[in-house]
Amino acid sequence: MKATYHKYMLEFKHPSGTSRGIMTEKETWFIVLEENGKKGIGECGILRGLSADDREDYEQKLQWTCENIHLGETALWETLREFPSIQFGVEMAFLSLKSENPYLLFPSDFTKNTKSIEINGLVWMGESSFMKKQIEEKLADGFNCIKLKIGAIDFQKELELLQFIRSHFSAEQIEIRVDANGAFALNEALDKLNQLNKFELHSIEQPIKKGNIEAMKILCETTPFPIALDEELIGIFSLDEKEKLLQEIKPQYIILKPSFIGGFRGTQEWITLADKYNIKWWITSALESNIGLNAIAQWTFLQKSEMPQGLGTGALYTNNFDCPLEVSQGQLWYNLSKNWDSGFLEKI
Repeated sequence: MKATYHKYMLEFKHPSGTSRGIMTEKETWFIVLEENGKKGIGECGILRGLSADDREDYEQKLQWTCENIHLGETALWETLREFPSIQFGVEMAFLSLKSENPYLLFPSDFTKNTKSIEINGLVWMGESSFMKKQIEEKLADGFNCIKLKIGAIDFQKELELLQFIRSHFSAEQIEIRVDANGAFALNEALDKLNQLNKFELHSIEQPIKKGNIEAMKILCETTPFPIALDEELIGIFSLDEKEKLLQEIKPQYIILKPSFIGGFRGTQEWITLADKYNIKWWITSALESNIGLNAIAQWTFLQKSEMPQGLGTGALYTNNFDCPLEVSQGQLWYNLSKNWDSGFLEKI
């Protein structure tokens, strides 16, 4: 078996804002396996500044992984625990190699295009007029669940945007999720949650920065509406550490990004623990290309979650790869009339 790795820069159609700044491009890496005339493709979806494996030796570890691909998927997954995005890339590449179709990893009613996955419509940070325009577009596109990135512009303007939605749609009509990406100061977080509460929000992701375990625990105990841990899960590698975190904080939800938490195997560990402690969860992509998004979507469908998932990021880039994934009326479909980009390997 031969393994190679390839870097690829994804270019955003529009600068995309979070509380950590504006993104115009996103680095990703692919692992390609070749054996007996077949190829398997996996994406290592690293996000600089956020991923646990944003390290100087990242490319060296990719090279080591390709040189030691003979160790096999299970042994490599264990060895790569501190490199969750590479764990995921390896896992995906082996699944792809074993599959009759390298992009059909988990055949289901979803990949037959007879069932879909409900997703949230993502609204990026920016000037209030830009965010309002996005909100109007998402509502017009038939989304029943809107997710807003907050924490970067004036808080009062963010409250006005939420008021705009609620003045037209009740909580029964439109579910609103907000994601603060850790933007709230510890001494202001509860007050801001109380101000947000009047808009009947579904949940807020990561109101304060990760690592403030005691403060997050208290917030989860006193919050007027549910809190979802997101960044808090990044860098927690062992099963014991994962269980300890959930026992201490007792969040209402956790958000699972396979590229950040060790692929499907790492995600399943979190799901098993969450179910044990009656913590709800949903799965979200992490700005992967359509290669990674495709794998995540196929696996997510099999988990049979009834909540809207965070999988609508495939249209963000100018140089993504053509694929059957298609968003329609707030649902992600696998449109069999659309083909995969035949020149994928040439592009990378």
